[in-house]
Parts: sequence; C-alpha cells; structure tokens
Amino acid sequence: MKEILREIGMIARALDSNIEFKEFDLTKGQYLYLVRICENPGIIQEKLAEMIKVDRTTAARAIKKLEIQGLIEKKNDEENKKIKKLYASDKGETVYPFLQKEGEYTDKVALSGFSLDEAETMLHLLQRVRKNIEVDWEFVKKGNKRGD
Repeated sequence: MKEILREIGMIARALDSNIEFKEFDLTKGQYLYLVRICENPGIIQEKLAEMIKVDRTTAARAIKKLEIQGLIEKKNDEENKKIKKLYASDKGETVYPFLQKEGEYTDKVALSGFSLDEAETMLHLLQRVRKNIEVDWEFVKKGNKRGD
C-alpha cells in the first residue's frame, strides 16, 4: 500500500510548483503560509507551523521571507509583548483573493469526475490518514525516536 503515500506526495509536489504564484514572488510552498495567515489573522508562528506540519525553523524562514516581501506583518500581542502575532499586510490582502481563486480552481481540476459523495469520502479518509500521521509527527517533533 506504499503507492497511496507516493500518490499523495506526487499530488503535493505538483501543487507546490504552481508557476502562477511566481507573479507575486511567492516561492514553492510560501503561498500556503500566506493563505493560513489570511484565514487566521493574529495566528502565532508556532500554531502556524503546527497547522502546516513543518518544524519551527522552516516556518521561521518562510515567515521572514514573507515579511521582507511586505506580504505579512508581525505585531506584538497586547498583553504579552514577547508574543508576535502574524497578519497579512495590505499587499498580502490584495494577493489573497488570487490565492483563493487558484485554490478553488485546483479543487475543481483535482476533483473532476468525482461525485460529491466520492469527494466527501476521500476527504474523510485523508483526514483519518492525517490524524494517524499527526500522532507520529508530534512524537518525532519532540525529539523522540520511532521504534520499529
């Protein structure tokens, strides 16, 4: 059954290499950060990394690039100045509708020929796969080693 994860990997890589995002100077995978920040204004970096399933260093690099490009802003939390919240800048907000439209188009293409029931079944099955993997991901992320 290793073919299932290979298929998922190929799909993910194909989606990550969307050439249309280059027009906004978004590199591979960066669009996902911007979309999540737009959808969750005020999210903190750690939660964003967890949501996307990347380590903190990877998230920090992507966030820094988005900040340098003027697509996002970091703002201090009102109560705890050590906490930096992430928001889309005006420039980021203008890019977001394009990213939404691209996401909708990709969904349409990817699910072409599937019935609504089939698409819902696939969603539920993939959510189960993600939940299974999240347990292991959290375990390894904390520095633990997997047993065989």
